[in-house]
Amino acid sequence: MSVTALNNPSFSKMANAIRALAMDAVQKANSGHPGAPMGMAEIAVALFAPQFGHIKVNPADPSWADRDRFVLSNGHGSMLQYALLHLTGFDLPMKEIENFRQLHSKTAGHPEVHITPGVETTTGPLGQGLANGVGMALAEKLLAAEFNIDGHNIVDHLTWVFAGDGCLMEGISHEACSLAGTLKLSKLIVVYDDNGISIDGEVKHWFGDDTAKRFEAYGWNVIRAVDGHDVYAVDAAIKQARINASTDRGPTLICARTVIGKGAPNMAGTDKVHGAALGDKEVAATREALGWEYPPFVVPEDVYAGFSLKARGAAAQAQWDARFEAFRNAFPEKARQFKRRMAGELPRKWDDAVLAAVSGMIERGETIATRKASQQAIGALVEVLPEMVGGSADLTGSNFTDWKGVVPVRRTEAGFQAGRHINWGVREFGMSAATNGMALHGGVLPFSGTFLTFADYSRNALRMAALMKLRNIFVFTHDSIGLGEDGPTHQSVEHVASLRLIPNMDLWRPCDTVESMVAWAVACERVTGPTSLIFSRQNLPFVKREGSPAEVMARIRKGAYVISEAPDGVAKARAVIIGTGSEIALALQAQAQLAEEGIAVRVVSMPSTTTFDKQTTAYKELVLPAGLPRIAVEAGVTDFWWKYGCAAVVGIDTFGESAPAGVLFKHFGFTTENVVRTVKDAIGA
Repeated sequence: MSVTALNNPSFSKMANAIRALAMDAVQKANSGHPGAPMGMAEIAVALFAPQFGHIKVNPADPSWADRDRFVLSNGHGSMLQYALLHLTGFDLPMKEIENFRQLHSKTAGHPEVHITPGVETTTGPLGQGLANGVGMALAEKLLAAEFNIDGHNIVDHLTWVFAGDGCLMEGISHEACSLAGTLKLSKLIVVYDDNGISIDGEVKHWFGDDTAKRFEAYGWNVIRAVDGHDVYAVDAAIKQARINASTDRGPTLICARTVIGKGAPNMAGTDKVHGAALGDKEVAATREALGWEYPPFVVPEDVYAGFSLKARGAAAQAQWDARFEAFRNAFPEKARQFKRRMAGELPRKWDDAVLAAVSGMIERGETIATRKASQQAIGALVEVLPEMVGGSADLTGSNFTDWKGVVPVRRTEAGFQAGRHINWGVREFGMSAATNGMALHGGVLPFSGTFLTFADYSRNALRMAALMKLRNIFVFTHDSIGLGEDGPTHQSVEHVASLRLIPNMDLWRPCDTVESMVAWAVACERVTGPTSLIFSRQNLPFVKREGSPAEVMARIRKGAYVISEAPDGVAKARAVIIGTGSEIALALQAQAQLAEEGIAVRVVSMPSTTTFDKQTTAYKELVLPAGLPRIAVEAGVTDFWWKYGCAAVVGIDTFGESAPAGVLFKHFGFTTENVVRTVKDAIGA
């Protein structure tokens, strides 16, 4: 059987090179997904071949600020992206293609950002790449509105997303694409690989949506029924999508019909080619069908020449460099800010601004909910960090993720309104994944808010933020039983502990205004991963501390510190009470009552266990001396706290109840009397 060429033979040969690399790499690894790369080969040629002039990237500088962003949302088809990166001239040599899915290779099973040059985001959990793309397009829109002045267009690029049936089945695709249509993110172009096959077989049995109508209802431009194996048809669709982008008509979905595993004579069009190696016989048969005469991992020079983006990319970046230099001459301060923000650097006045904010918190000494303290911290930091962009999943008035005078992001009859507050709607998962995309894009520092219990809705996006080490801040308010009457559905007793278990996720649960301010500062400074900030609904008392504001801040920054020493010093102490958040006030009350009974205890505030765990052994022993019984107090599950060698834990290992907060704290044993009794039992008093 032979495959008839539908287009210019050189383009067919280029597409077949992708097919060969995909099937050979998967075959060598005996693991992977050859079907999507083989089915999308012509689509890839139409987008990446320099002859068509569509994608704007420079293989020599994958981090160039004004490059187009490309996202393979159906990340299981990773060999499509790896083949393209190799063929177009990125630093991904053939030896890496041969090491597909092997330990420490640059060609992991799914694309991973910061590992493979040219990969913009880590994909694999379906639909999230698409949501990342929405965030990237939104970041581009906001930065363009801020920095493109008087004809100096230094932010002007597209976001391209390849997505499959699975991406569009996932609910997150609805969340993200609905908002993208509402905001008319015109520079977002999605190519839908409509091959009708998933792991379980033909999707028509469980995915009967009219996808085109669905996206039209979102406000997208939809280009229907494109032959995904006709390079020229795909090119024409992309040209129309680019016209839509340049005329601000909203995002575009290109529906490309393809045959999964195209070229495999006995498996194409079936689920057999989706997620497994073809096998030696089918690989040989595919070579014959395609007329591909080259051995595995050999690509002829004319194919490399046809794909190379080096010259085009270098010229595009040189043109941008000239535009930016003109921008710098006209607006030197704006240019400096742009460079700083794209590099993820803090402004020179950062330290002074943070210290002034902490000093103000100490001077005011307010007893307020830490969610309100969080809002005050945001209000102080946005003045010095213009890149901060915040929002909430329809809970702004509860999360307090806005601030005085902030302008919301809107699409109005007059056009796009570029503000700094985003109303995400009731879309926790889409919000979190889109802010991941914003963080990946660069130039903005996103934060987003919801109730802590709804962290479950966005859980996998939080995990992906940690996996990608993104500078993204997640604000969670209404922690635990303190929110009261809403009951166990909203009382997140297990969530703090579960978030602490995510590798590379920092978490802060501050006890008052000062700790809240420091937590925000540390989160903004962190460039090696995301931060979850946990805040209370109820008022928490201000805690007086010894030392200057700078000294207080330095102690808090370590994640745990002695917030109140035993009356006669640690030498006389008989135990250490460890608390976080709302339970610090309780720990201090218990300390005072125990002192009246002649029992001295130290109280340690541990707002960030993840930060404390990174401190030196000497510092840890200084805060938690060996030989002193430790009693942890936190309104959450107890299991987490045994890692600190606690003799006892006052916590909650059941779901909550519906009642006023004060009643619940008493019901679940969060009383001075119970903490005192627990300490006495632990020390045998």
